[in-house]
Amino acid sequence: MLFSSWIFVAAFLPATWLVFSFLEPRFGRQAALLWVTAASLFFYGWFKPVYVLIILISLTLNFMLGSQLSKKPDKRLLALGLTANLGALAYYKYAGFFLQTLNMMGGSFDVPKILLPLGISFFTFQQITYLVDAFRGEAKELNFRFYTLFVIFFPHMIAGPIVHHKEIIPQFIKKLPKRERDDLIVLGLTVFIIGLFKKVAIADVMGEIADPVFTAAATGKLTFFEAWLGVLSYTLQIYFDFSGYSDMAVGLAALFGVRMPVNFLSPYKSADIIEFWRRWHITLSRLLREYLYIPLGGSRCGPQRQYFNLMFTMLLGGLWHGANWTFVVWGALHGTYLAINHVWRKASRWRMPQPLAVALTFISVMAGWVFFRSESFDVALNVLQGMAGSHGVAMDDMGGFLARMLTGLGINVQGEASRLLRINEREIVLWIALALVFLAPSTHELMQKRLALDIAAELPRARGFSLRWKSSMPWAVGLGLMATVSLLLLTKVTAFIYFQF
Repeated sequence: MLFSSWIFVAAFLPATWLVFSFLEPRFGRQAALLWVTAASLFFYGWFKPVYVLIILISLTLNFMLGSQLSKKPDKRLLALGLTANLGALAYYKYAGFFLQTLNMMGGSFDVPKILLPLGISFFTFQQITYLVDAFRGEAKELNFRFYTLFVIFFPHMIAGPIVHHKEIIPQFIKKLPKRERDDLIVLGLTVFIIGLFKKVAIADVMGEIADPVFTAAATGKLTFFEAWLGVLSYTLQIYFDFSGYSDMAVGLAALFGVRMPVNFLSPYKSADIIEFWRRWHITLSRLLREYLYIPLGGSRCGPQRQYFNLMFTMLLGGLWHGANWTFVVWGALHGTYLAINHVWRKASRWRMPQPLAVALTFISVMAGWVFFRSESFDVALNVLQGMAGSHGVAMDDMGGFLARMLTGLGINVQGEASRLLRINEREIVLWIALALVFLAPSTHELMQKRLALDIAAELPRARGFSLRWKSSMPWAVGLGLMATVSLLLLTKVTAFIYFQF
């Protein structure tokens, strides 16, 4: 079933773009975009046709509310729109979680199986920003056809980026010169191939290492190297999975003459958690900052209130990612990180050396991913205990002085390494992936910001080698090889991690 889904996607993407390319020069951009709208609806409803009805009702009601709010700002009408959107999200995504929590506290409620529409978290937040902007008088393009495409534009509708209407709708209206259009096609194909390669050649391989470790953590205890290998693999898996999807979304949008905001900028190179959240899921961070953190008072109030605002924002950000208490703990952990980071910046003039600061931030993020990945607190605790060496160290190939030293420190060094530590080609990919994370430039910098919206000027500069893409034969050969490898690996590809959110 999964492979057949990717066959559908592999056929859908070129077919949609070919028809668009045929229609645009002959019948105009608007006719071509009408085709993209229909194709986006078809794409969204392919697996569950009822999804189309749900999203059409949502976008129609939100457009009507937004039209009224732009004409006459009304707090009660805005409250109605926000309540309706958040209520629908709460029902589809969190009703079962809420009832399960009540049952854990002694209740006896039947937990219904509720159909979760794909990407509901993304298109709900996107439409909430539209309503708020309409209330503020910032929503100018009130055309239902453009609004529909803004919501369901298939490159970003499933897993982001979360875009503003003022960023995307004007691009639907503007007709690009032929030279710029051709450039976007070349750049878009390049970025799409890079993103697909990240997903199938790196992220999925990392998942093959991480998944058995976390599965084993649910039934037994992990030793030191098992736990660290599993967590590091998942840390790289989610990095290349999400980075790959973000690249693919940007690349696909460019094929249709649309530039997307940057959503990912080498976050593991960050020297602190504040910088990390300026680089990881940038559009979600922007939304939480502008529509939640700042309205709560942001940093304009006293320190205690600021830390409360940070914690509250991150708790909701964690819950947004999934209906499980482990996501709430993940959000609370990052809220705590951010509060400590702000306290440190205000109280201390000393700055850590850059390598040490990056390493500390990276390890802190890894600890958070344990809760993000684990299905329960028992699994997360088992993994963390393994990372701390509480369950011993399996190192039959690493004896001698190191084994005696660890034994002297009270760590149980086992004689046989676990089956989870067998060295093979996956571990080679792991070390290559780790090197790419810290040494390679981001895709955004690799393409010299040629696909980015103006918001990219506000982003921090990523650190790494100054490798740059250019239209040349070596790059064409390299991208051809990456595309070939990616297509061959599609037979075992897994779903994107962020699809579940």
